[in-house]
Amino acid sequence: MSQLIEALNIFLKYGDPTYPTHCEHDVLTICGIKPGDVSDEDKAKLDELGFFVGKEYPDFFISFRFGSA
Repeated sequence: MSQLIEALNIFLKYGDPTYPTHCEHDVLTICGIKPGDVSDEDKAKLDELGFFVGKEYPDFFISFRFGSA
């Protein structure tokens, strides 16, 4: 839980969208945060925490770790 909260706090630095997440089978998507706006340092930390920009989702950060039950 603490790593999810840490990741969400990083995302919060880049915006506070009204509807920040979307979840489908095995994928948690962060909405309203543009990957290009996030610093390389924060991207590296988010990757450690289980969030990345996927090939199928180039405009979003996603997590399979936090999207799975």
